[in-house]
Amino acid sequence: MQPRNMSMSGVVDLAAVKAAQEAKSKAEQARAQAARQGGGGAVSPADLVIDVDEAGFENDVLQRSTEVPVVIDFWAEWCQPCKQLSPVLERLAVEYNGRFVLAKIDVDANQMLMQQFGVQGIPAVFAVVAGQALPLFQGAAPEAQIRGTLDQLVQVAEQRFGLTGLTVDPDAQPGSAEPAPQVPAGPYDHLLEAAVQALDAGDLGGAVQAYKNVLSDDPGNTEAKLGLAQAELLQRVQDADPQQVRKTAAENPLDVPAQIAAADLDLVGGHVEDAFGRLIDTVQRTAGDDRDAARLRLLELFEVVGAEDPRVTAARRALARALF
Repeated sequence: MQPRNMSMSGVVDLAAVKAAQEAKSKAEQARAQAARQGGGGAVSPADLVIDVDEAGFENDVLQRSTEVPVVIDFWAEWCQPCKQLSPVLERLAVEYNGRFVLAKIDVDANQMLMQQFGVQGIPAVFAVVAGQALPLFQGAAPEAQIRGTLDQLVQVAEQRFGLTGLTVDPDAQPGSAEPAPQVPAGPYDHLLEAAVQALDAGDLGGAVQAYKNVLSDDPGNTEAKLGLAQAELLQRVQDADPQQVRKTAAENPLDVPAQIAAADLDLVGGHVEDAFGRLIDTVQRTAGDDRDAARLRLLELFEVVGAEDPRVTAARRALARALF
């Protein structure tokens, strides 16, 4: 398993959008399979903190991450900061009541996992969500910082991958789980799956239409709204010449379509603040239809990044100042 970083802050690029949708689809399939096999029942609080080694990593971390975020604590017996951090993580795992599982990995006994994750020093904390690995922090961080990171982790896991965590029964025996009834597929699952398949095939137009089909019946469907915003963004930039687009925008600061096209490229490249700032500046120095076009594209890009992202919140305030 070669870990890969996954942005938790809304940065969107061509690979990340596809990877997130693929991971979500796989997670949903794995949860359905677990339900058919009688898994997915309540767990004991003791099951929220587990020791993991190289032999059990596939099942204990990768497979488990399709049901619940798995936070990994790389530690060692000789590491004094680890002795400060690990008890905090263990206590929070129980306090968060199934929103994540804590996997403890002794680096002395699991050198291969340490190397695969690129751990440079311990304690080091990573997470795996729907099979995707991401670094969280290194060192014995303050508890307030840890809580903030965990809050963001569980939010991203739920919003982007549909991982709502495990059901915890304080009376359950460790390692036990009662069979859970299989949840029938939702009315739009096949249409959302069609969108993912279209993305896999590089058919952005097909993905856009599939998401629109969902929204025509269910205008408030969050997954379809996010997917449509992302697919339309990718569709707009797929044939663009980045150098020419940026050259045109630099030479023509009052050319609103040029600034809009450059902002799309900024966002796809992960330059979120640049994309927002470019359009806010355009709103400030234009009027009428031009100003409205820049404002509307900015609102569309807010949808791509996500309303809860702090950069969106800051940009909304800046947009309000530019408008009023």
